[in-house]
Amino acid sequence: MKNVLKILGVFVLLFTVTSITSCRSDDDPADNDFFAGTYKGSISYTDDQNNIATDNGEVFVTKIASGTKYNFRFSNGIPDLNGLEFEKQGDNTLVMINSTALVYVRIDNNELKMLYTADGKTWRANCTR
Repeated sequence: MKNVLKILGVFVLLFTVTSITSCRSDDDPADNDFFAGTYKGSISYTDDQNNIATDNGEVFVTKIASGTKYNFRFSNGIPDLNGLEFEKQGDNTLVMINSTALVYVRIDNNELKMLYTADGKTWRANCTR
């Protein structure tokens, strides 16, 4: 039983170290199946009842599932955008698929630029990492 716990402990340690080192700031989301990174800068959100904007916001980006879906978690009470699906075209170009929204998202290892409008709601981000 002690050996099983030791092996499990080593596995958890290796997984943690791998997870932390696999998301360096020079990682490009388009090149990785899984990605997590925080971008800082100007973010905003508007809808019928809210107008939130800050120059010191954060967006935590994760690339999930089969390497085509992204989640965007905003700071400052801005609602998250989850499950946005992109298709890689060319070297570092991601094109949104399965959406009727007005979308401009450019993301790489250094920069996130976003304009996403759907159902009367608009998210914007101009951030760096």
